[in-house]
Amino acid sequence: MTQQYLKPLALTAAVALALTGCGKSEQAAAPAPATPATAPAPAATTAAAPAPTTAFDVSELGPSDEACTDFNSFVNAKWVAANPIPEDRTRWGAFDKLAEDSLNTQHDIVDAAAKGAATAQAGSIEQKIGQLYQSGMNEDAIEKAGFDPIKPKLDAIAALKNGADVAGYITKAYAEGDGLVFGFGSGADFQNAAMQIAYANQAGLGLPTKDYYTDAKYKDLRDAYVAYIAKALQLTGVSEADAKKQADEVLAFETKLAAASLAPVEERDPKNQYHFVSVKQADKVTPHFNWENFFKAQGVTIDKGFSLSQPKFFAEFDKLLASAPASQWQAYLRFHTIDDASNYLSKNFQDNKFDFYGKTLAGQPQQKPRWKRVLGAVNMSMGEALGQLYVAKVFTPEAKERAQVLVDNVRNALKTRIENLDWMSDATKQQAIAKWNTFLPKIGYPDKWRDWSGLNVNGDSYYGNVMAASKFNYDYDIAKIGKPTDRKEWGMTPQTVNAYYNPTDNTINFPAAILQPPFFYAKGDDAINYGGIGAVIGHEASHGFDDQGSQFDGAGNNKNWWTKDDRAKFDARTDKLVQQFNDYAPIKDKPDAHVNGKLTLGENIADLGGLNVAYDALQVALKNNPKEAGEKIDGYTEDQRFFLNWARVWRGSVREKQALLYLNTDPHAPASLRAIGAPSNMPAFAAAFQCKPGDAMVRSGDKQVKIW
Repeated sequence: MTQQYLKPLALTAAVALALTGCGKSEQAAAPAPATPATAPAPAATTAAAPAPTTAFDVSELGPSDEACTDFNSFVNAKWVAANPIPEDRTRWGAFDKLAEDSLNTQHDIVDAAAKGAATAQAGSIEQKIGQLYQSGMNEDAIEKAGFDPIKPKLDAIAALKNGADVAGYITKAYAEGDGLVFGFGSGADFQNAAMQIAYANQAGLGLPTKDYYTDAKYKDLRDAYVAYIAKALQLTGVSEADAKKQADEVLAFETKLAAASLAPVEERDPKNQYHFVSVKQADKVTPHFNWENFFKAQGVTIDKGFSLSQPKFFAEFDKLLASAPASQWQAYLRFHTIDDASNYLSKNFQDNKFDFYGKTLAGQPQQKPRWKRVLGAVNMSMGEALGQLYVAKVFTPEAKERAQVLVDNVRNALKTRIENLDWMSDATKQQAIAKWNTFLPKIGYPDKWRDWSGLNVNGDSYYGNVMAASKFNYDYDIAKIGKPTDRKEWGMTPQTVNAYYNPTDNTINFPAAILQPPFFYAKGDDAINYGGIGAVIGHEASHGFDDQGSQFDGAGNNKNWWTKDDRAKFDARTDKLVQQFNDYAPIKDKPDAHVNGKLTLGENIADLGGLNVAYDALQVALKNNPKEAGEKIDGYTEDQRFFLNWARVWRGSVREKQALLYLNTDPHAPASLRAIGAPSNMPAFAAAFQCKPGDAMVRSGDKQVKIW
């Protein structure tokens, strides 16, 4: 059940860029895309700043001399020491604490919906959410069912005799909302972003990246993965000996897919995310997989063509259709059917999956309580509907109004910064400003909520409900193919503690759940707000001009708008930032485990640009409020509080296994380094804390990176 409709960041083409990311064991299931939100009304001035309030606990700070040596330790060490990672988590910090608060609010909502489902208005989202949650919490029924819900699929797999049968099975499974082997869904056309086209992408692996299949240092993980596969098969009645044999075949099969797959750094490159072909051209790449038949089964009409985004992967997929024994395909499909369904089956399936992906891969000691896991399924299946109830409960018009003002002021600061760049020509600046002019900010939630009337759920079958939602959301997604792109559609639910930029529609998006402390204080002083949500706003806006976003124009098309000389200057600056982060080795006692500066480049550019832009916006705000500018709060100036809150946003700790996994897969640098990376490149930070050249938090001369 690879649910390809789940594109939390409009990620059919894997380009949208979020403020933070999660590992597989931590990740709450992502919502299906939402529908229209309107852009905030422009505001020319700072919000009538409320009276400053103490929004930062200075007792948490370390010795003052630490500010210039390790700013993260100075701000966060005491808090981290006093706040150990919960047993059901692999990390814990500011984002996670706020996400936990959001989960508790959502829990109240779904619990009330479940209790009131019998009397709720028929067909209402309250009833459907309640019944879905009810079915997930009905452990007795789930235990009684065992793996009965997937027996029809396993029987169909057992009947496959050759590659043609396999191709037909994959096609049929997709039409039922159950994607296998590759990814498929809608997305904006890279060359005509105003229209939605179909995208087919590499997928199909059970291990994190291609390196895990071949690198000697991951042998123990491969062995554990094979053991997990074998046990999953045994739970459905396969004998121990046969399960071990099939597990080995699955690993061998996936190793071939992995060899033809892109590594995470390669996958970030837009040119590797889009490969437009006609249906006939696609059939030449995969002569044993008929794309016309596939599209017909999905109910999709392809006009000129679609993106077969990674041709090498699909060529290998086709080769396996022609050459892999039917028994190997059966083993692969059988395992992934079990794996995809495990969270919705009886406890032995859930525990087996957690033992590998949670304990072994990520180092998580305990599973999350059942209500959190079921809530994750509700978010995955009906995320925007739940968001509608969440917004009604917690989000105020006043919070949205002030957030709109902050967004406008930070955007204006970015424009000024672009205009004053000393390394960019006027020709490229004009194009950059043209792109800036087309930014669409979206705040809080959609103004028009999605219609859920076509989704049928009940209080009985948990797996059946999840699959019904999968089919419903998949159909919703692929129905966009061939239609105009809706820039007002959301790719994150309001209850998500995150934010994102999407280059193919040039939107910056701030869900309601992040518009809370420590990011945003509706009645807080300017410094705290600009150092928190202001820097988040700047971060997402700066993504429009990072190494990926800068390859898209204001209309969302993957087109070059740079002079050759300016691009070379940009690359020289970003290369220095790559090296800065390559030099970091963030895990204690793991000196060889370095950050991948190329994998994290986009996020690091956005952090650096976003923090600079937010700082500039703060200075404008303080000029308009000289009284606040001249006062200290708790002994700290506004400039100091700005950086203090930036670092506080990134406080936290992570388990070693999860940290290693993040280094291999996450396009975000470790949070502890995000607290210090951008400030260390800013003279304003050194001035605020009176740091001197030679201090660890001061990069001087050609070691200092300035991009936007």
